[in-house]
Amino acid sequence: MSLFYELMQGKRLITVEIIYHLPDFPELLQSFIWQDYDLPPEFPKLQDFLHFWSLSIDGRLHSVNVAYAEPLKLPFVRVADFAASIH
Repeated sequence: MSLFYELMQGKRLITVEIIYHLPDFPELLQSFIWQDYDLPPEFPKLQDFLHFWSLSIDGRLHSVNVAYAEPLKLPFVRVADFAASIH
């Protein structure tokens, strides 16, 4: 599926900061940045990724911060009221 088609379906670029506890030193926190195109507000890809994280990665999640771009908008076109030529 093309990126343009996904954007037209309402998907947006999301940036996720995952803060997790280091497995060997649980009192220390580490940051991980993840980006993908997903569908807000449910974020199914992010939910799948966090589920994978909890099952497959030793670092226990501390917090998850999500930011996403505005939806794709068509360009604004304004019609001129006046046209002139300068010679």
